[in-house]
Amino acid sequence: MQFKDIKGQQVLSNRLTQIIDAGRVSHAQLFVGETQSGSLALALAYMQYLCCQDRQHYASGSELRADSCGHCPSCQQFEQLSHPDLHLFFPNFTTDRIKTKPSCADFQEEFRNFLNQHRQMGSVEQWYADMGVEKQGVIRVEDATAIEAALALKPYQSEYKMVLIWCADKMNADTANKLLKTLEEPDGRTLIILTADATDRMLPTILSRTQQIAIPFVANDSHPEREQLTEWFVEWMRLLFKVNMVQLSAWVDRIAKEGRELQKQFLTFSLEALRQCFLQNISGGTYQCTIDFGDPKFNQSFYTVITRNNIELMTTACNNTLYAIERNAYAAIAFMNLSLNLSIYIRKK
Repeated sequence: MQFKDIKGQQVLSNRLTQIIDAGRVSHAQLFVGETQSGSLALALAYMQYLCCQDRQHYASGSELRADSCGHCPSCQQFEQLSHPDLHLFFPNFTTDRIKTKPSCADFQEEFRNFLNQHRQMGSVEQWYADMGVEKQGVIRVEDATAIEAALALKPYQSEYKMVLIWCADKMNADTANKLLKTLEEPDGRTLIILTADATDRMLPTILSRTQQIAIPFVANDSHPEREQLTEWFVEWMRLLFKVNMVQLSAWVDRIAKEGRELQKQFLTFSLEALRQCFLQNISGGTYQCTIDFGDPKFNQSFYTVITRNNIELMTTACNNTLYAIERNAYAAIAFMNLSLNLSIYIRKK
């Protein structure tokens, strides 16, 4: 993956290449942002540039200041996700084939195919769908043991031993605790990059041991479900103002019938929408929300009701519901409780 292939992240791409060129590579980094906004792609492009044998630097004024060459042996191996010093870890699950004690080692080929198919932009929900599973994946303590083993090896081809942990917020507590010493005291030329949509479900001890890099949200029209999420959000917010219990109950029932992963995706989208509307509000409208809600009136007016008085209440309520849904709460009750709370908070202008 090259930086030039990642849309909308040129500013951050330039910052990442500057860090490498200056020799300031931190051994443990956490890229925080949606995979569909490029967090995983940026991590892979960063590693590819780090190992590139013929880095390209462009003239002043170019959109990108530098990029990997794309043709040296190292770059070719990264394009195939077959670099011998790159180790991939990700949420995994039991299947008909792997009935007990699954690990990342059991799904390496499938995961590489998934990354190639979606050009490193596929969401965790798409990963589950492609694998035909409805359960949530976990990064297990066995995977932590495999990470330690991979980092105990000497680099085979590049200067660095590299581990990429996708969806690091899916690590269970045992896994996270086992990795603490590795993150704090890595052996030799080691690079560990974790990616996560958000950090609120990660151990503070993990966060304190990593350099966090925020990945700006980038709207991606290539994912048709985003249009559906946007329609649900606009309808939901309008119902919260009306507090028509018949219509609100019908909306909740419809959402409750959707799969748990899509419910989580909707809550994550809602959190991002609220965040951007709040930024637009406190900037006096100068900050431009990157989400098109598909309704000019809603685009122009909704952000004015997301203020300092309610943003924390609303995001906390959404995060709590997301946490509950992840732990198999009854969706209809969770979404109705959330809706009733938000209908109160949204009036705290």
